[in-house]
Amino acid sequence: MTAVSPQRRLDILDALRRGTVPGQGLDVLAVGLDRFVATFDEELDRAASGAGVFKAVRGEYGAGKTFLTRWLAERAKGRGLAAAEVQISETDTPPHRYQTIYRRLVEQLSTASVRGGALRTIVDSWFFTLEEDVLAEGGVDEQDTVELTRRTGLLMERRLGEVTRRAPAFSAVLRAYLEATTMGDRATADGQLAWLGGQPHVAASVKRAAGIKGDLDHDAALSFLAGLLAVLRDAGYPGLLVVLDEVETMQRMRSDTRDKGLEALRKLVDDVYEGRFPGLYLLITGTPAFFDGPQGVQRLAPLAQRLHTDFATEARFDNPRAVQVRLPGFTIDSLVEVGTRVRGLFAEGAADPARIRTVCDDDYLALLAVAVTGELGAKVGIAPRLYIKKLVGDVLDRVDLLPEFDPRQHYKLTVVDTELTDVERNARAAVGPDDIELDL
Repeated sequence: MTAVSPQRRLDILDALRRGTVPGQGLDVLAVGLDRFVATFDEELDRAASGAGVFKAVRGEYGAGKTFLTRWLAERAKGRGLAAAEVQISETDTPPHRYQTIYRRLVEQLSTASVRGGALRTIVDSWFFTLEEDVLAEGGVDEQDTVELTRRTGLLMERRLGEVTRRAPAFSAVLRAYLEATTMGDRATADGQLAWLGGQPHVAASVKRAAGIKGDLDHDAALSFLAGLLAVLRDAGYPGLLVVLDEVETMQRMRSDTRDKGLEALRKLVDDVYEGRFPGLYLLITGTPAFFDGPQGVQRLAPLAQRLHTDFATEARFDNPRAVQVRLPGFTIDSLVEVGTRVRGLFAEGAADPARIRTVCDDDYLALLAVAVTGELGAKVGIAPRLYIKKLVGDVLDRVDLLPEFDPRQHYKLTVVDTELTDVERNARAAVGPDDIELDL
């Protein structure tokens, strides 16, 4: 197992104890992703070299889609790219409203050194680079802040190039941010950055300072994304991984909203392929029903054609380079493999590592995996979250803290509906008519 710092180990185990995907350190838990490593790394390298990349990941609930995307984000940031994850929803982030997608993207923007909300760090780093380039050209004294700011603004507009022509507000707000920062006007600078990030309800005085009106709209949002990519490149981040997670929620939207969302997704895919967003790696995740069912991708023939991939062969013969890849989900054996990795991680910080490994040996990990799966209607594919949560919080913690505790003698698995997700709750084995939930 990869060496893990004590703080990182605590963070990972705390997330697992809560039943959530850790924000970092996923490489130590990754199981079954070996087949994708070479291709994903190759695609990340393509994005870092200025290409646009699109990928779709399909898998049932619990197959590990969120884990995979966050694991991929870690690999991206390890290569110097930035990353952002956007959860698709009908109310907060409908896919046909690009301005909302862009706003959420900026809110979640992260780098290897900044875990979220990294826009300010990136913009400040970019302006520092521009100022250094201006000074290197000569003809201006670094003490002459007025002239230095003016020359930096001119260089900024040249670097943004086509973005400035398509969305002049992007460079106007950046220029106003630079001037406010130079003058020490933090409130105005904060407002300019908020507007740049797509936030609504920015003060009118802030907009007047940049010579703009209104809020970021649908038409300008994609130009702002292109501008963000240009800023990232100049600031030393060669690309951006954007994950649109849970796109299958479109199936539950009103038909008009769903159709607009599918068309917006089609346009976004085409823009990536046509080179409008150099350095962008766009990845979407969804269930097989979304990609194959009548309420999803198949409703829009052009999108279905772009995403079509042959899955008629065995999963082990899938092509990881295809536009769409599938996660086959977990088996009891892979659940136990994850359990052994979690146990090893836990044991590194335990008072008695040998006791952890002896009391919770592989046979016990398998017994717990079977028990948890049985509670979920024998559906192994959705068991990982609950299995790991029970293993860490109910078993390993007690073995570590209570010297007389033996899970084989003193622990009986109990599962209550309040600790389950909707999918897990609906999967629980029905033992009588009253246990069957009807969607009326």
